[in-house]
Amino acid sequence: MKKLLLALLLFVGKDLWAVPNPVKWTYSAKKIADKTYELKVIAAVTAPWHIYSQHTPEGGPAPTVIKIASNPLLLPASATGAFLEQGKLEEKYEEVFGVHIKYFNGNVIFTKKIQLKTNVKTMITGTVEYMACDDQQCLPPMKHPFSVQLN
Repeated sequence: MKKLLLALLLFVGKDLWAVPNPVKWTYSAKKIADKTYELKVIAAVTAPWHIYSQHTPEGGPAPTVIKIASNPLLLPASATGAFLEQGKLEEKYEEVFGVHIKYFNGNVIFTKKIQLKTNVKTMITGTVEYMACDDQQCLPPMKHPFSVQLN
């Protein structure tokens, strides 16, 4: 079993070294009201690659998951729940997974309102987990940390 796993990693790994990461992430926050900010997590996805929606059904490919780290200055609801998705959403039945998948090509903007308990400067940190695929291959799920200053 170990030899099979090693052979699989070497086979898949050789192709991964040749493929640069097709997704570039940027992060920002804008004050929109007293103690309220709009957090933006932006994915620039290089063609022909795509990433999956946060709302990809179970049994399908790895969905995009954005997690905000615990921060005592945030209202609890600000750190939970899905982000609003804006981009070219595609949906199709994928026989490989046996489910309807939802994915994005090109740029995707994930937004979420963040509310602070008090007016204070703080840093919002978290992670973005995602999987990028094209019509031929998928890269393994990746995890990127982020931090955004709230002023």
